[in-house]
Amino acid sequence: MEYCERQLSFPFSAVVGQEEAKTALLCVAVNPLIGGVLLKGDKGTGKSTLVRSLTNILPEIEVVADCEFRCNPNNPLEMCDDCYERFSSNEKLPVEKRKMSFVNLPLSITIDRLIGTIDVTKFLKEGKKALNPGLMAEANRGVLYIDEVNLLDDYIADSLLDAAAMGWNTIEREGISFRHPARFILVGSMNPEEGELRPQILDRFGLCVEISAPMNPEERIEIVRRTEEFQKDPVEFYEKYKKEEEELTKKIVKARELLPKVKVDEDLLELLAETIIKLGIKTNRAEIATIKTAKSISALDGRKKVSMEDIEKAMELTLKHRLKDKPFQRRKEGGKSLPKTKFFRSRIRSSKKQKLNRSSDREDFGSRRFDDTFFPPLKTEVPEIDSKKKIKFSGSAHRSSRDITMTTINQPKGIPVAHIPLSSNKDESANDIDLYNSIIHAMLRERKLPVKFEKDDIRIRVRRVKAPTLWVIILDSSGSMAVKKRIRIAKGIAEKLIEDGYTKRSKMAFILAKGFKSEIVVPPTKNYWQIVDEIERAPTGGRTPLSSALQQLISLSKREKMKEESLKVKAFMITDGRANVPLTDDIEKEMVNLAKNIKKEGIELYIYDTSVSGIYLGVSCIPILKEICNAKVQKV
Repeated sequence: MEYCERQLSFPFSAVVGQEEAKTALLCVAVNPLIGGVLLKGDKGTGKSTLVRSLTNILPEIEVVADCEFRCNPNNPLEMCDDCYERFSSNEKLPVEKRKMSFVNLPLSITIDRLIGTIDVTKFLKEGKKALNPGLMAEANRGVLYIDEVNLLDDYIADSLLDAAAMGWNTIEREGISFRHPARFILVGSMNPEEGELRPQILDRFGLCVEISAPMNPEERIEIVRRTEEFQKDPVEFYEKYKKEEEELTKKIVKARELLPKVKVDEDLLELLAETIIKLGIKTNRAEIATIKTAKSISALDGRKKVSMEDIEKAMELTLKHRLKDKPFQRRKEGGKSLPKTKFFRSRIRSSKKQKLNRSSDREDFGSRRFDDTFFPPLKTEVPEIDSKKKIKFSGSAHRSSRDITMTTINQPKGIPVAHIPLSSNKDESANDIDLYNSIIHAMLRERKLPVKFEKDDIRIRVRRVKAPTLWVIILDSSGSMAVKKRIRIAKGIAEKLIEDGYTKRSKMAFILAKGFKSEIVVPPTKNYWQIVDEIERAPTGGRTPLSSALQQLISLSKREKMKEESLKVKAFMITDGRANVPLTDDIEKEMVNLAKNIKKEGIELYIYDTSVSGIYLGVSCIPILKEICNAKVQKV
C-alpha cells in the first residue's frame, strides 16, 4: 500500500526524452521563485504525464502542523494572519514534515473553490465568521497545475494572476477580511491549436518549453514499451525506477541547500542585460528569471558559480515566450528555438539593433487614421496608398474599450455581486446557493437557535461575468479588390482586427467572399494564428458574392447562439461593397432581406469601405446595410 498514491503517476525518470522540459521542472522545484513553467505542444506529446510525474520527486517541507495553509514555521513572512499572531506572541508553533502538495486545477472551477468561501459549519456551531480554504490554500508552497491553461476562464485567471504576483491570497467576503500566503509553483500545459495564452499570464510563467513528439523510431518504440509496462503493473514499474526517483529527490534537496551560496560574475550579468536589450525584450522578468534559473542549474550540478553555459541554458527556457512584443509579431528566426552560444555572443558584438518584427516582406501602411468614434479600436493607423504605391504605418492610434459584461443568476460562474430570494428565480432551482446570507436571513426571522429553515430563507447568488463574444471577419477577395492593391490594405486591417480580438479573448471566425460563393474558411476558434495564416494566403480574383457571405454570417450566428444563448456577435466586413453574385435573381431585394435578418439576429455589423472612384459592376450594398441594420461604416 506504500504506492497507493504513486500508482497513478508515471515515474519522472522513466519519461523518455524531453530533457529541456525536465530541466525546467527541476529548476522550479529547486527555486519556486523562478515563476513557474509552461509546457506548449501538440496533443499526445506527454505534457500532462511529465508534470504529474513531478509529484514523485518533490521533497518534503516543514509546515505548521495545525495550519490548513501549510505555513512556513521558520519564516514569518510566509505565515497566514493566525500563525503570525501566534508567532508574534512567542507561541511555539507545532512543526511537521509533509510532501510538497500537488494541486490539479480543473477548468470548471468556481471562484469560491479557488480562493475560499465561508465555513458554514463553524458559523452555525460557534457563531464565528470563518473561512473554508480553497485550492490556493492547498497549493501554498506546492505545485498548482493547470492543464489546458489557455482555456481557463478570464476571471479565474485574473485571480490567479493577483495571487501569483503578490504571493498572497486576499479574501474580502460577507464581512470577512482574511489573507494567507499563496506561494505556489504555477505549472501549465497547453495545445497552441486551441488558442493563444493572454500576454499577462504568459509573462507570469518564468520558463516556457515547447514540447514535440520525438521523430526517432527507437524513442517512440521505447515510449510504447514503458507505457505498456506501467499500465500492466504500476507498482512493479515504479520499483524499477525507485532508486532513480530517490536520487532526483536528494538532488533537489542538495540543490536547495546550495542555492543561496551560488554566485554570478558581473561580466555575465552585463552580458545577459545587453543581450536582452538587443533582443528587444521589455519585461524585467526576463533577467530576473534567467539569473534564478541559471543559479538553479548550477546548484543542480553541485557548483557554486554560474557559468556561461548555465546562462545560455537558462536563456533557452526564459526568453522564447518573451521575444514577441505583440501577440502576432513574427520572429525572423521563424518561431524556432533560440540559437546557441554563437547567437548570444554575436548579439553582444553587433552594433546594430535587430528588432524581431514581422517578416521582411510585410510592407508598411499609410498615415490616415480611423475616426475615433468608430469601433473596434485598431492598434495601428488606417492603411492608405502613398504616391510611390507603397503602404506604410506612420504611427499608432491607441484606443480602448471595456469588455462586455453581464449578470447571471443561479449559475456558479463569475464574481458574486449580490444575492436574491430563491422565489425570484422563475424555475426556483437552486444551483448556486448563498449559504451565508441564507443563514443570516433565517436567523433574523427566527431570532433564536437552532434555526429552522424555510424555502423563503434561501438566497441565490447574482454574479457578474464577461459576456461571450464572437467576432466574424468577412474579407472581400474579389478581382475588384486587386485595383490599386486594395487587397493588401484589406488584409492589413483584418490582421489588426485579429490582434484586437486576441486582447479581448473573443472567439473569431473568418469568411472569405470570392468567386461565386463565400466560404467559412475558419469556424469559431481562439486559434488566432490559424486565421492570420488563412488571411495571408487568401487568393484574389473572381466575382463578389457578398449576399452569400452575409447569409453565411446569419447561419453561423444562429448555430453558435444555439450553443450559447448569451453570445454577442460582431461582424467586420472589409469590402468595396459591390455585390455582383445573387443568391436568387435580384441582388438589391435580397440584400434588403439579409439586412433585416442581421438586425433581427442582433448582429453588430461594421464595414470597412475600401472602394475608390471608378465604374464597377454590381449593386452597392453598403448604403442598404447602413440604413436597415445600422451598420457602422468607415471609409479607408
